[in-house]
Amino acid sequence: MRRALGLALGLLLSGSTGAEDGARGGAGALAYEGSIAAVQGALASGRVSCEALVTHYLERVQAYDQLLGVRAVTAVNEAVLAEARALDQKREAGEPLGPLHCVPLAVKDNMDTAGLPTTGGSAALLSVPPPTKDAALVARLRAAGALVLFKTNMAEWAFSAKESLSSSYGRTANAYDRRHTPAGSSGGTASAVAASFALAGLGTDTGNSIRGPSAHLALVGLRPTFGLVSRAGIVPLLLDRDMAGPMVRSVADAAAIMNVIAGSDPADPTTSQADGRRAEDYAAGMSLTGLQGARLGVLRAFLPPETDPEVRALFEAALDDLRAAGAEIVDPLVIPDFERHLAGGRFCNRFRADVAAYLDARGGVPWRDVATRLEAFEVHPANVGRFKFFTEGPLASPSAWDPPCPGYASHPERQAFLEAVTAALHAAKVDALLYPSWTAVPASLSGADAEYTGDNSQRLAPGTGMPAITVPMGFTREGRLPAGLQWLGRRWDDHRLLQLAYAYEQATGHRRPPPAMPPLAP
Repeated sequence: MRRALGLALGLLLSGSTGAEDGARGGAGALAYEGSIAAVQGALASGRVSCEALVTHYLERVQAYDQLLGVRAVTAVNEAVLAEARALDQKREAGEPLGPLHCVPLAVKDNMDTAGLPTTGGSAALLSVPPPTKDAALVARLRAAGALVLFKTNMAEWAFSAKESLSSSYGRTANAYDRRHTPAGSSGGTASAVAASFALAGLGTDTGNSIRGPSAHLALVGLRPTFGLVSRAGIVPLLLDRDMAGPMVRSVADAAAIMNVIAGSDPADPTTSQADGRRAEDYAAGMSLTGLQGARLGVLRAFLPPETDPEVRALFEAALDDLRAAGAEIVDPLVIPDFERHLAGGRFCNRFRADVAAYLDARGGVPWRDVATRLEAFEVHPANVGRFKFFTEGPLASPSAWDPPCPGYASHPERQAFLEAVTAALHAAKVDALLYPSWTAVPASLSGADAEYTGDNSQRLAPGTGMPAITVPMGFTREGRLPAGLQWLGRRWDDHRLLQLAYAYEQATGHRRPPPAMPPLAP
């Protein structure tokens, strides 16, 4: 049986040997709102050890996560301190180090991590053996020197954009105001990274689930171009829309992670073009003057009359900041037949089939058809309706349906949508589209369903397969609740989005940490 989280943390920290004396305080100052570059600089200089850094993050989890009711962390890697000591020994021996040497990660509970529970937010997978190998992107990050610090809570089976409520671990709160939702489904990663429980985080995004929670937690969240990052070893929701990407506190950290996870993978055929289309270095060309000469289009269609006045004011202020930084704003940018394209075309409810394929690859699970789990009472009561909807689809592979369910590349309506948006960008000669990530403030935790509104992330990027990134644009409700500015670019143009978002982030400096979780005493 899985150890209680508090007990596991206490036992793990009691065995730590590397966080004594000044190392503890040094790690604390570095970890709180820390960046990958700053951490690696401190490690290289010998000012802090990897073990001390990891110990500090674990102490923050122990001090704040459960005690304050955040409930973002689900399972701690009990080998992580030993792994950190091994990295310290590697550095001391002068051995080559990876580009993400000693980057402690918060990993969403739907990403396979060898030896750690991976439940996809479902009690149905809580009692089965952990995976025996890592998801492809987790393996790449570990090979680059990163450490899996812990797993994070999520919406059950990633069903909900509204909240992060699982039958395996319960409900996660927004780290800025625990009366509010972090959104879903990657809310655990969002609250954990926002509270500096880890240096960086990973999420998945079928419609909203990286960018929505990132916007609600004042983070940078990137949904990459569909096909740029492998989803092999990730519990699926809808594989023709699922993507994985970074959820971090800075654009530079997003670029550092993309440098490792972007690329082709034979286990995920959608990535066949990734090696030829990925950037050589996603951090290259990021500059404080990166907005000078840029042209940015405003998607006014995503600012309806019911937009929250404070969100609208922040968005208009963001446009003024962009102009001041040298960007030319095309306002509005109109996409012909936009509402018709938004309406969609055929939706592939392929959840049952995709989960069956994932379970076949994972092994060790005594059942194959996820639809049978409701009968075993392994679904949270609040998620029964969502579960019934997603399990209405066939168990057979989508290619065997009659008629076959088209994938992204062969879906006529989605490709037409992509062509229409791309043509509008070309015609206006703009680098990216702009809109609020949410037109509403985070819903209350108790009213996450009833109050759900204003989610722009669902509407454009998933259908078209285009990349989108959200960056903090300020706070509403007297500084309590974050809001995000979203940028959408051409397919495979993730690098350009990062350059633009970096310049805006540096010019405005809207990111600030949750006030209830300050630095720990040295």
